[in-house]
Amino acid sequence: MGQEFETARRTVTETDLVTFAMLSADWNGVHTDALATADSEFGGRIVHGALGLAITTGLVQRTGMFEGSAVALLGFSDWRFDRPLRVGDTVFTRLRIAELRRTRRGDRGVVTRELELINQHDEIVQHGRSDFMVRCRKVG
Repeated sequence: MGQEFETARRTVTETDLVTFAMLSADWNGVHTDALATADSEFGGRIVHGALGLAITTGLVQRTGMFEGSAVALLGFSDWRFDRPLRVGDTVFTRLRIAELRRTRRGDRGVVTRELELINQHDEIVQHGRSDFMVRCRKVG
């Protein structure tokens, strides 16, 4: 426990935003209307918060650290949106192993991960916890 990892970086693109809007059917103007948002508290369009969460988990997946052992994502808790995510931001995920526990079956475990999505200014954009089930060797 306590191990910390950082993923590769990736730049959020206009294509990411539009594709996510199409998939989610969320065409809210805060994401898609540059004129309406120019004078808003955000000073322009912002990327969907849920897309930031998806990018966070995708960056973790790219590390391969759970490849071959992943069973299921169990959920997210205390997820916070600290700063707006914007097209053009380059982000990475910092992951810390917060807790490990075996299931009653004994051949699976739950890894509680603390995740942070961090932008090019070293600012935390989103953060929270995620429980993830993995295969493990049976004890005894």
